[in-house]
Amino acid sequence: MGAEIFVILVCSVAVAAFARWRGWPAPLVVTGVALIASLLPFVPSVEIDGHLLLNLTLPPLLYSAALEVSYVSFKRSLPHIRRLGIGLVLTTAAAVGLVAWLMMPELTVAGALLLGAIVGPPDAVSAAAIARKLGLPRRVMTVMSGESLINDATSLTLVRVFAAIVAGATVTIWDGLTEFALAVVVGVAIGLVFGIVLHQLRLRISDPVVTGTVGLLVPFGAYAIAEELHGSGVLAVVAMGLYVGYNAPKTSYATRQQDGPLWSSMDFLLESFVFAYIGLQLPDVVAELGDVSGTRTLLLALTVFAVVLVIRPVFVYASYAWGQAWQRVRLVRWKHAAEEYRRSPDSRRARMVRKQRARLEKRGRPITERTIRQRIVEPPMSVRERAVVSWAGMRGVVTLAMAAALPDLTDGGMSTGNVEVLIVCAFVITVGTLLLQGLTLAPLIRLLGVNADAQRASDARQLEAVRGLCADAGRDYLQERQREWVALYGEDSLQKFDKVARSLLRVEKNADKAERALDAAEEAKPIVKRPSYESVRDLSKGWLEVRRRVLLEERDKGNLSEEVMRELITAMDAEELALDTRGNLRPPAPDTPQRAGRIRPELSR
Repeated sequence: MGAEIFVILVCSVAVAAFARWRGWPAPLVVTGVALIASLLPFVPSVEIDGHLLLNLTLPPLLYSAALEVSYVSFKRSLPHIRRLGIGLVLTTAAAVGLVAWLMMPELTVAGALLLGAIVGPPDAVSAAAIARKLGLPRRVMTVMSGESLINDATSLTLVRVFAAIVAGATVTIWDGLTEFALAVVVGVAIGLVFGIVLHQLRLRISDPVVTGTVGLLVPFGAYAIAEELHGSGVLAVVAMGLYVGYNAPKTSYATRQQDGPLWSSMDFLLESFVFAYIGLQLPDVVAELGDVSGTRTLLLALTVFAVVLVIRPVFVYASYAWGQAWQRVRLVRWKHAAEEYRRSPDSRRARMVRKQRARLEKRGRPITERTIRQRIVEPPMSVRERAVVSWAGMRGVVTLAMAAALPDLTDGGMSTGNVEVLIVCAFVITVGTLLLQGLTLAPLIRLLGVNADAQRASDARQLEAVRGLCADAGRDYLQERQREWVALYGEDSLQKFDKVARSLLRVEKNADKAERALDAAEEAKPIVKRPSYESVRDLSKGWLEVRRRVLLEERDKGNLSEEVMRELITAMDAEELALDTRGNLRPPAPDTPQRAGRIRPELSR
């Protein structure tokens, strides 16, 4: 078995790499090649336990996606995300279940709803890749990515409930609601605990290899423990990923630089394997349909496919209209409460304002109309942007993994052939949405003219403002360090300090400038104690650190979007890497001890 799985991994990665190189949709190409390979007589049949497949693929995929999502944008877009991630999955499951039961009553109501729960959650990986390439507005990207994180938890909870009913357990509506509430509370709590522990380890361990390895293992632990305690492993991993990603700028630059390539490779490997495995399994599943007609199964799959396509845009537009109406109601209630607070701050009706004021003051933010609207008003989406979200409903790895786990989840509770019917339907819907929506989403975006021009203008304004703050903080830091520099090296060393300081303030990429400033100052008047390159490197690193702190403060105040902050910090990480690399390659001066005169590390922080 191990050799077969290794061959599947290698071949799926090779096919996916070729598809990416050619610009083709990798999931479809991998699935098609695997399907053709499964028809060859010398290709053996490979079966993997469904629970094992879910437990090995979901935690890293969800954690990686959560790391990339901006927590600030996620929180602001939570009303959109909550409606799509919970409401749309429930609506899709109910609609698909009703249609499937009417067309094939032998599935039973629970079996039909089980099918609806499996095909309910879209996978935003493919949609996000297309949207990022075409430059969609950030609020649209956040909604799609956030939906894919939340809807998996909703779908898996529904799948467990309906699979238990199919297996013979008695489950009431109250039981289902209780299980969902327990899954949310326990899952989020465990995820936050794991996120806090992992973040503290990342702060205290400077070796990026160790922190990267621990980061690979922790999502599996959070998922397994949450599931064992009847919580949602999906929400545990998502909560942990959001917490770690939000606090990632506080860790070392080496840790951040390793995270991106590491998790991108993991995503690529797992997605390639799952699509290849489903393609290899499909012929065996079709052959095991038994007495169920292949024509009826195909007709059911196509009908469910049509329902899935129609229900999403209807729900997106209807739920957005409802959200805007509820938002107006909340704003009116807040206005009346604010007026009551001005007249009588201690009255009962002013309680809303008092709570909001206490919450904001605790975080060091003023209570203004802008801060209140940020908490109440959803990020608006135009009709065209909603059209893009409506069409970004491609199903992917999660749907296929749940379908592959069906035989183990139902524990033989469905009659012969019915499980295979559900698997075939899930496969047809996944491939169909990837083909239809995946191949037409980019042309639709271009046709509608949805772009991020307004967002880029806002980012430019934020950049201009935050660069001024960073420059002020950098000058203050250099003035403080100048006194320490003189105390260590004497007044004669100020010429070197001034040259390095001017280069730091003049350009963003300062490593080359800093070294050239040192070399140019070699002809200056000799000094008793000459600063080493390490002293200049520590000075430059401290200058970078104060600028990072300014970015974090502006993000926490709501003046800087998290996405822009991440881009700026990535550029600073590259500068720090250049400083360390140049310091490692630079030979020590022949007449100076290698580490002589280095400024104490604690002063550079």
